[in-house]
Amino acid sequence: MGAVRIRSLLGLAVAAAVSLGLVATNPGEEEFERFAADQITRAAEQELCHEGGLPMLARLIVRDCPRLIAAQHDLLGRLALAASRRRNFGLLSLYRTDLGGQQLLPDWSIPRYSAITLAAAGRFFILRSNQAAAEPTV
Repeated sequence: MGAVRIRSLLGLAVAAAVSLGLVATNPGEEEFERFAADQITRAAEQELCHEGGLPMLARLIVRDCPRLIAAQHDLLGRLALAASRRRNFGLLSLYRTDLGGQQLLPDWSIPRYSAITLAAAGRFFILRSNQAAAEPTV
């Protein structure tokens, strides 16, 4: 009976250590802001800096699209954080982000984007995301 008790105590100790490790490595809002900035910057460059991404007028003005997008990295992270709600469960967090739809240029608005992201063990995992295409205004 002593061996069973020792195994039970050892199991509890391991579970407590894992739980403490998850609490200690649950990424906070600063880490989420950097993660979101990286994700949005990469997506914006892919969507906007290739053929058909920007309206004709914008393509005449913007000479180095990838550099322009990269220069907005920190701003995009702050916008994503402002458009997100965090539910902190101690061991992990869930972020729900809803942004976009703002009119940038005549006949062009920012695509709507929403995502649910799991933060745990020092990492981020996008559980669900969707993006509505940029819609011209009429």
